[in-house]
Amino acid sequence: MSADPLMLSVVIPCLNEAERLPLLLADLQRWPLPIEITVVDGGSNDHSHRISALAGGRFITEHPPGRGKQLAAGAQHSIQQNQGKWLLFLHADSRLPRHWGSSVLRRIQHPDAQRFAWFFDLHIHPSTPARRLLEGVIALRSRWCQQPYGDQGLLLHRSLYERSGGYAALPLMEDLEFVQRLSQLTRLRPLGLAITTDGRRWQRGGVLRRSLENAWLRHRWRRGESPARLAAEYYGKPFSTIQLEYQKPQR
Repeated sequence: MSADPLMLSVVIPCLNEAERLPLLLADLQRWPLPIEITVVDGGSNDHSHRISALAGGRFITEHPPGRGKQLAAGAQHSIQQNQGKWLLFLHADSRLPRHWGSSVLRRIQHPDAQRFAWFFDLHIHPSTPARRLLEGVIALRSRWCQQPYGDQGLLLHRSLYERSGGYAALPLMEDLEFVQRLSQLTRLRPLGLAITTDGRRWQRGGVLRRSLENAWLRHRWRRGESPARLAAEYYGKPFSTIQLEYQKPQR
């Protein structure tokens, strides 16, 4: 079967997101053309599997969990199915704007669209003044520094994904590592749409403290510290439980 040039292949890493996953899956039904949804689960013990099936999505398991590993597995699965030419990576706690489907479709129909990678602007819910300030900083960083992060979503043509080498099986910093490689090949451009993400990660310690902690983790990663050790700190888990593999993507 030949790939549909306007079919969207969506990859969603998941771990116990039964409360939020149905909302995202409902948003995805607004895509006006055929869509392929792959939920890559890290070993959920809730109803994520059943929810995915009810929405017509494929459900595959990668255990032990690791977002980079799950994203890579989902992309590989979609590529092997050879259906959609466009890959869209989303976090399970994301919400898409009401008219996202028609807007994205118009974007990818442009002749030069497949040359670039595309990201959403970030909106954090519930909103606070500090979170709105953070949204502005993120928008500037994404455009000027070419560093959108995973919770902003990422849309790119399958040929660009394969040329870049795809996601590495990192337990942390998988999004930053990938966009750094992408930026060596092309520009990352805003879609002009906002994606909404759950604000729970900023509840512990507030926006400033969490942002500083994340910046310190990124600094240590750039200096060569183990992503597994950093992931253990980030997720508050024993180091021995974090997936230690780092499979360097093939270029």
